Amino acid sequence: MALPEARPIPEITTERLRLRGFRAADRDAFAAMNAEPAVMEYFPGTLDRAASDAMLDRIRERWAADGHGLWAVERLDDGAFLGFTGIARLAYLEQPEVGWRFVPSAWGQGYATEAAEAALAFGFGELGLPEIVSVTTVGNERSIAVMRRLGMTRDPADDFLHPNLPDGHPLRPHVMYRLRLEDWERARGKPETAR
Repeated sequence: MALPEARPIPEITTERLRLRGFRAADRDAFAAMNAEPAVMEYFPGTLDRAASDAMLDRIRERWAADGHGLWAVERLDDGAFLGFTGIARLAYLEQPEVGWRFVPSAWGQGYATEAAEAALAFGFGELGLPEIVSVTTVGNERSIAVMRRLGMTRDPADDFLHPNLPDGHPLRPHVMYRLRLEDWERARGKPETAR
């Protein structure tokens, strides 16, 4: 199945990674990642191939509609598909969210942080966003650790019950971490942007 046409998606290269638009050839690896129980531990369930393909189509559609979205992440050394990261708009959040999902073989090597830092730089630098958030269920310590490494902070008053999960669902309680443009600039020693 061909991916829908969209305007060119910017490509970003970091020290070890390439953030790029998804290709039709990524569908198998993307579906395998989304079907992996360890990867989807903090989601309601794994995705079958049809649901994974539909998600990939939505990712491309969001780039076309919003001018930003989720990138495929590949390792520069060997071109291996590692997962995704990017800046996305979620219906239940006022602010755009930086998010990520990686295959287990990529865990524990700093790839999520490296990729998300590049996504934040795009969000604050290219898009001029005043604030970016990240959310996850309360038990997802690996993602929370990435949020902290990114310089994001949590105010418990921002925590919420995920609106797409039913009452009593163990994944429903969510935490929100925030990063404001001025704090991102300050952490990088950049002068604050004039407003």
